[in-house]
Amino acid sequence: MTKKQKNMLKRIIISAVLFAVLMVCEHTGIFGGLAGTWFLLPFYAVPYLIVGYDIIYKAARNIKNGQIFDENFLMMLATFGAFGVREYAEAAAVMLFYQVGELFQSYAVGKSRQSIADMMDICPEYANVEQEGELVQVDPDEVEVGSIIVVKPGERIPLDGIVAEGESYVDTAALTGESVPRKVSVNEEIFSGCVNGSGTLKIRTTKEFDDSTVAKILELVENASSKKAKTEKFITKFARYYTPFVTIAAVLLALVPPLITGGGFGEWIGRACTFLVISCPCALVISVPLGFFGGIGAASRMGVLVKGGNFLEAVAEMTTIVFDKTGTLTKGMFQVTKILPAESIGNIEGEESDLGDCGDSQKEAGSFRLLELAALGEGYSNHPIAVSIREAYEENGGKLDLSLVDEAEEIAGYGICVKVDGREVLLGNEKLMQLKEIEYQPVSEAGTIVYAACGKQFLGALVISDAVKEGAAEAIRDMKRAGVKKCVMLTGDRRQAAQAAAAELGIDEVHAELLPADKVRITENLLEQQKGKGKLAFAGDGINDAPVLTRADIGIAMGSMGSDAAIEAADVVLMDDDVRKIAAVVRCARKTLTIVKQNIVFALGVKALVLILGAFGMANMWEAVFADVGVAVLAIMNSMRALKAS
Repeated sequence: MTKKQKNMLKRIIISAVLFAVLMVCEHTGIFGGLAGTWFLLPFYAVPYLIVGYDIIYKAARNIKNGQIFDENFLMMLATFGAFGVREYAEAAAVMLFYQVGELFQSYAVGKSRQSIADMMDICPEYANVEQEGELVQVDPDEVEVGSIIVVKPGERIPLDGIVAEGESYVDTAALTGESVPRKVSVNEEIFSGCVNGSGTLKIRTTKEFDDSTVAKILELVENASSKKAKTEKFITKFARYYTPFVTIAAVLLALVPPLITGGGFGEWIGRACTFLVISCPCALVISVPLGFFGGIGAASRMGVLVKGGNFLEAVAEMTTIVFDKTGTLTKGMFQVTKILPAESIGNIEGEESDLGDCGDSQKEAGSFRLLELAALGEGYSNHPIAVSIREAYEENGGKLDLSLVDEAEEIAGYGICVKVDGREVLLGNEKLMQLKEIEYQPVSEAGTIVYAACGKQFLGALVISDAVKEGAAEAIRDMKRAGVKKCVMLTGDRRQAAQAAAAELGIDEVHAELLPADKVRITENLLEQQKGKGKLAFAGDGINDAPVLTRADIGIAMGSMGSDAAIEAADVVLMDDDVRKIAAVVRCARKTLTIVKQNIVFALGVKALVLILGAFGMANMWEAVFADVGVAVLAIMNSMRALKAS
């Protein structure tokens, strides 16, 4: 409990004790003939002012600033009216119970925020840097890229980097939501925010603190509450018009009936005061944002960052999800599984391999030569397919001589054109062979096919396979159980490989052999097909996915392996790349939205009923207190359930 909350609790206790004493005195006849007279006003004003002076101050300050209509104004007006008609006990009780509700509300909001703050308490306070043989603690902001930092057992890793020395297990729970430690050793990537286990690590930093994983997470969490959902915006707008409306209605209720009927004003002023207390919109104004905040917190605890309540609401309405294949549904870890040389591979005029044959047969020599040319052609590329080709070449005893490579040109969506030892080598898909008018032998193997040609002569093809991620098929099933109606896969890969992966995963619709622009076009077509309030999500990890992530209703990025551009463009980030968590977030979002709608219906329903009863004199100040404070407390308690949504 904060200092402010403790002070409020003291004021409530003191006021409650004084109020109880006054009530006992009044009901036991101690006040005698003073009961119901103006002489009791100063007595009841003491507990009233002790507990409610801040409400009066806020109302007066807001009136001075031109912001008249809010809950502080309503409470001040209602209680002053009650004092005016000599309902002293009711006036003091209303302010007392209102502040009890405000304290509970403050505690609930604080607990919700603290839950997220504790979970996201990953900001490192220092980094250990070796200076003149000694470890010195410096601010992580001061550490430059490429520096070596030392992380002792039990310390939090302050910056992203590569392990330069040491071996240990790290706890990634703050980032991924998973408590299982991950083993790291030399040359492995490591992320800030994780906690080092039993071994000392030396890490070469790869990013500045402002660009590190932990800094981005903290920024996302801080900004999440500023992006309001449609429901939140509606409630804010509703309260803006609702409060003046009920104030005017209360004034009319106090003046019009006695003028028409000729009765006394006292009774109708009392009803108007009751009307004002009942109409206070606290339950809606607080419980709705609190519900969304709780939902965002629950998602964060699972290792999923949702960048705002608006995106959580959109996830709840998601009916279609589009996946990029590589790195999202598949591991993105490629291996050369087959080498298929053309029959003429060993008879290319004037061509000799400096590396010799790796086998005794002509076929083995041709395979090795094809692999060599492909490895040289992909020598400067960082694409996973290029890396897999180079690794296969080196595993077969080859050594790359990149001095033979010159004038590499990437043709987006087709492949690469490069000069190897003065000869033009083409590496890419069928479209590249067709573009360059090369007669080739189509390959029907499942997997990614890289065709190779030298000049105008077809050399052969490499079959490269990418395994489906563990749990990807389960993720698709879970999403459909959660209410997602259609799962679509987009890929630049060849149709056979895409269809094989889709059949294994249970994907409903496949689009293959796409350029980055094609992905945007197909996503826009799918968006046009959406019906009603249904939303479309796109999940991807590559830099080329950023335009589609931005175009979709909800962009979902892989946070561990995904590119910075994809994470920046996305609305939802999976910190450990586990696509199974998408279904969990859908369930969490729908539970949150259900809770928010329950609060709206409950609050408006109870208030409408008691308002009608109050207008007809069938509800007094005590029922008004329940309709305001009681409903607010119950709505807030209901909103707290969103923190445990999963």
